[in-house]
Amino acid sequence: MKNYILKIATHDEKGLIYKISEIIFKHHINIIKNDEFVGEGRFFFRASLEGELDENALLNALKQTLPQNASIKLSEKRKKNIIILATKEAHCLGDLLIRHYSAALFADIKAVISNHDTLQELVEKFNLPYHSIKSEDLSRQEHEKKVLECLKQYDFDYIVLAKYMRILSAEFVAHYEGKIINIHHSFLPAFIGANPYKQAYERGVKIIGATAHFVNNNLDEGPIITQAVLPVSHQHSWQEMKEAGANIEKDVLAKALNLVLEDRIFIHTNKTIVF
Repeated sequence: MKNYILKIATHDEKGLIYKISEIIFKHHINIIKNDEFVGEGRFFFRASLEGELDENALLNALKQTLPQNASIKLSEKRKKNIIILATKEAHCLGDLLIRHYSAALFADIKAVISNHDTLQELVEKFNLPYHSIKSEDLSRQEHEKKVLECLKQYDFDYIVLAKYMRILSAEFVAHYEGKIINIHHSFLPAFIGANPYKQAYERGVKIIGATAHFVNNNLDEGPIITQAVLPVSHQHSWQEMKEAGANIEKDVLAKALNLVLEDRIFIHTNKTIVF
């Protein structure tokens, strides 16, 4: 028996669930679990399916029945391939490497690309390819061209920015729209720049946190996948806040990545629907 994920997004109208379920039944497929949501006049549906099916026949039947311009995606459940981009910080990258090593990540890490060689020893301990593409004396366009050339040698589904501390251009993002996942502390847009935790400590913040999101042309303002926060107080030093923040960042990134890898996310305008 094969397992599939069916995702449908379309404008809402009466009887959609009935129509979809009837088509699936007629193709002798079992629905293991399904979720749906209606908002802003849009209908979102995700189902886990089990059985042997003619994918083209099922897709054609859905296209003929559902509203015109409906987005219909059917994919067999499989491990996705990812490329990780990192700079110098090890906590998010190290966490993903360990999850990958212990088979706790539903993905294969194909390679790590960095603009420094700081993390090379760590990555090579896991017998994974490491590409150090230095950015010194290069324009952003020149550096990104080298990164794009490196990416071309791999077959992958998503790019994960594990504390990659370079701003990606609109041209780079356009190559992988909806395929780049980023993690950052949740202080943004406040406390921009160097040492945000020290800035936050000096301001007397009472919570710290992290946000994982898809990357678009608006820097750190892409569709949010998941977030988490942790209360802090005057008793915490900025170093303790930074350490706690790193733990939140790696946990949030791993959770967001699993949601993406399991095809649980719809991007709608600048928001996400997560099942």
